[in-house]
Amino acid sequence: MVRMKMDRRWLPLNALRAFEAVARHGSFTAAANALLISQSALSRHVMGIEKLIGTQLFERRPHALVLTEAGQSLLPAVTRSFDRLEHALDDIGNESISTRRTLRVHLPPSFATHLAVPILRDFRRDCPEVDIDIVSPYGLGPSANDVDIAVVYSKPASSDAVTDLLWTIRPTILCHPDLARAHAGKTLTEFIAANELIHVRLADLPRHHSWGEFIRQAGAPGANIDRGLVFDTAALAVQYALSGEGLALVDANLFADEIRDGRLVQPFDATLDDGYGYYLITQPDDLGDAAIALFRSWLIKRFGAKPTPVAPPVRLVHANG
Repeated sequence: MVRMKMDRRWLPLNALRAFEAVARHGSFTAAANALLISQSALSRHVMGIEKLIGTQLFERRPHALVLTEAGQSLLPAVTRSFDRLEHALDDIGNESISTRRTLRVHLPPSFATHLAVPILRDFRRDCPEVDIDIVSPYGLGPSANDVDIAVVYSKPASSDAVTDLLWTIRPTILCHPDLARAHAGKTLTEFIAANELIHVRLADLPRHHSWGEFIRQAGAPGANIDRGLVFDTAALAVQYALSGEGLALVDANLFADEIRDGRLVQPFDATLDDGYGYYLITQPDDLGDAAIALFRSWLIKRFGAKPTPVAPPVRLVHANG
């Protein structure tokens, strides 16, 4: 059966507000209290939406309320829409900030730690009318639902969102220069075997996945990678390497300053190509928002020349042979 397209004249705004409150609070009772309406009225609103779209939005369990797949799909759109309305009404109602706009931007932790300061400084200089709120949760993949635009560390994925590749990640070995000097002359396989490994956790993948792929691509058979420390972010992994211990398998461009200052070295030119990269994610409906479009085009232009070349590998050890 072909469904008719929803007419905005009949959008159930009060019911959508009720749905968003129930999803946010995880409870009909708490949502009703927050909206100052009866629980029965709230339930009727939610059931009205479910009847309208022909599917359930919540799975009602004895001691829990869980969003269905349809509910998970609807919630971000509803939240963004109400946030946008709230910001617009606030701006219009207050002449002193009527020309300003605040964007909530998702940045991965390592990206935020090493690149956010110069990025945001330059953007604020070029576009002072736009304020930025940074959201930087740990983890890999999709961003938080309540942001305007996001940079995510991910593999290419098919979705309804507009996806722009900022740059492709090429992890390589970085370590303290003293450690590299102490093992000068070793092959890649010997170098890996002689040192502690530092792993960066990737969601839904084995804890040693990246190192396993690296030795396979680099042709270093026999290297034992089922050992070492595991960190949630590349930034934390590099902090450990800076202490003088361990080999971090991370993107050299992300840590170009540490290499340039001589605090880290890249002893081999071998890199890992596993398809991961930093992607800019924008919802199609948001491209008409002037502030979001401005930040998106500015960031794409900023990273159009990435990756920035870093210092060449320091030849303290031999290439793998």
